[in-house]
Amino acid sequence: MEARTDRLARLRQEYADAGLSDQETVDDPMGLFGRWLDAALSSGLHEANAMTLATVDTDGRPAARLVLLKELTAEGFCFFTNYESRKSEELRAEPRCALVFPWHPLQRQVRVEGVAKQLSEAASAAYFTRRPRGSQLGAWASPQSRVVADRQALDAAYHRVEERFAGVEEVPRPPHWGGWRVEPLLIEFWQGRPGRMHDRLRFARSCLDTAAATDRSWHRDRLAP
Repeated sequence: MEARTDRLARLRQEYADAGLSDQETVDDPMGLFGRWLDAALSSGLHEANAMTLATVDTDGRPAARLVLLKELTAEGFCFFTNYESRKSEELRAEPRCALVFPWHPLQRQVRVEGVAKQLSEAASAAYFTRRPRGSQLGAWASPQSRVVADRQALDAAYHRVEERFAGVEEVPRPPHWGGWRVEPLLIEFWQGRPGRMHDRLRFARSCLDTAAATDRSWHRDRLAP
């Protein structure tokens, strides 16, 4: 235990990439995020669209998991999942949530705090048609977040779905599957700098309590690392 603790304490990487100036950010956090996302995608970073989604249940207990960003719009960050999963149940009960994009090789991360809204059936159906057939079948076969007997039970469920849709050219979207959009109220950009004097720029809506605030402008602050 002591050896592991000592090893963890010695783990240290100096950050030395270019900084994040106030001039280059202007006042458009979604535009800046788009540029950072493009850089992450172009870098060859494994699953650059992976993001941690944090939610809370009705008792205030937090939970976090990785999901994949599949659409970026002017309104927010979209991902798709089973509407009967734990995360969907928690988002329906408490829409306020948080995202983190951990782009460690680029010495960057982005934090988002916002409100999740369920996408329309049309938007969910449009994305479902672009999924690989195996993923479409999996959406029917998996009772996401539910207890199953064993791996064999999952495989059997998938096989039954394969047989059900054998010969069907286009697998329909399950009614329990679709998208969520996290509409940001706060976005923070973190860029590693030498001596742990990192750059942190935070953009916040005028009202953090609701995504329906009348004033939709952003206020920018620089935070100490």
